[in-house]
Amino acid sequence: MSWKEAAEPVLSRMPVVERPAGHVPFRRKLTWTAGILIVYFFLTNINPFGLAVGQGSDFFGQFRSVLAGSSGSLLQVGIGPIVTASIVLQLLGGANLLGLDTDNDPRDQILFQGLQKFLVVVMTALTGAPMVFSGGFLPANQALGQSLGVGTFGVQLIIFAQVFVGGILILFLDEIVSKWGVGSGVGLFIIAGVS
Repeated sequence: MSWKEAAEPVLSRMPVVERPAGHVPFRRKLTWTAGILIVYFFLTNINPFGLAVGQGSDFFGQFRSVLAGSSGSLLQVGIGPIVTASIVLQLLGGANLLGLDTDNDPRDQILFQGLQKFLVVVMTALTGAPMVFSGGFLPANQALGQSLGVGTFGVQLIIFAQVFVGGILILFLDEIVSKWGVGSGVGLFIIAGVS
């Protein structure tokens, strides 16, 4: 049994944004793009519940606009997991280590897209966990942990869940822009972060 046969039940069931059935008029594409941009800016201004606001440090503040994230927000991880997963898959695919024929085989295309989404989920967790549990980037509000009876670690778990969901949301926002809007969501978020 190859890795493709073992992974197909999981990778083929990864949630996707459906492609439009027909041609999407340019005005509707602009509407989708503007709507996603508003949602992006909205999410960059929401602090995770349980965060000790104003106490964290941002070592990567100079790169925050390029990473399309916002320090101390739901989109703390930004597009980093998407870009990292894409780079890893391009390296593995370029070296032909995956054994996927994405040019001719539709099944392999679905597996590749599912693998990319799976890697983004893994990279979001691996990127968000040190930011939350190290205590330096996203410090937990200790008084809140005591009042809720969950302690600091419980508040950190709540913050991690919110940052993780924010990383998954940016993945689907990117997919909506790519399929229903104008251009690439990653590019749009970088431009939005720089502006």
